[in-house]
Amino acid sequence: MAVISQDAKIYIAGHRGLVGSALYQILAQKGYQNLIVRTHEELDLLEQVAVRQFFETEHPDYVLLAAAKVGGIFANTTYPANFIYNNLQIQNNIIDAAYRSEAKKLLFLGSSCIYPKHAPQPMKEEYLLSGPLEPTNEWYAIAKIAGIKLCQAYRQQYNFNAISIMPTNLYGPGDNFHLKHAHVIPALMHRFQLAKEQNIPSVTVWGTGNARREFLHIEDLADATLYLLENYEEAEIINVGFGEDVSIRELAKVVKEVVGYEGELQFDTTKPDGMMKKLLDVTRLSHMGWQPKIPLKTGIQSTYEWFLANRHQFREK
Repeated sequence: MAVISQDAKIYIAGHRGLVGSALYQILAQKGYQNLIVRTHEELDLLEQVAVRQFFETEHPDYVLLAAAKVGGIFANTTYPANFIYNNLQIQNNIIDAAYRSEAKKLLFLGSSCIYPKHAPQPMKEEYLLSGPLEPTNEWYAIAKIAGIKLCQAYRQQYNFNAISIMPTNLYGPGDNFHLKHAHVIPALMHRFQLAKEQNIPSVTVWGTGNARREFLHIEDLADATLYLLENYEEAEIINVGFGEDVSIRELAKVVKEVVGYEGELQFDTTKPDGMMKKLLDVTRLSHMGWQPKIPLKTGIQSTYEWFLANRHQFREK
């Protein structure tokens, strides 16, 4: 175990996002005071020269690459060029600049969508590149796979200490609650809340409701990320998940109950389900000694409380 000194300079790319903000919070709580962050206005991660200059000036010891363009099925299928270009550009710039500035270690956050559409379940790390991707998110997935391979290439050619972790579907305080562009839990939560307030008799969910997904609370991911930053040194990717899945129908019922919406739940079967099952095999991480702590309903309740407290930030339409 390589314990990270509390005065180490740690750059969190994407500190305003769901993952990055949780990483910042857990590191600050653990006493790390030399945390480096930049807003988009201060540093455009799409600009190679600006990113290189930032790294040359700051020389961070550790880099947490949580910056990415993310979204649900609607966003992925509507803006494919943005999803592949922006993510490729951001990760290429940061990984290369981190190597050039001699960072001690870089942790790249991938996604469970890197695995093939018909991968055996639960999905093991070795299933990467073993078959075609799910079409509804292939642009994002291809960019993330390229990020993994870039980390491995820089490790192989330059001996750069870059690791890649693959989180499952994430949720929690700080999520994106946009009605069209959000992932399933925050999108459902926002829609149920509006329906509750406006006495709308039913809420319609995309798909059959039979697709199954695994969800990990963002605080658990932040804890696992710091654990792996200190304990994991391999070129191979490693999964980070809860280890259990739930159907979208079951999920919607839990969110509906937490919000207190009493109307009907309907499913639009003309809309895509995406992959019918997506569950990570977390055996490797479990054997290392890390386990998640936050059950799904408990996590959804805390997320709903945060949503209500920060409601003014979100668009209603």
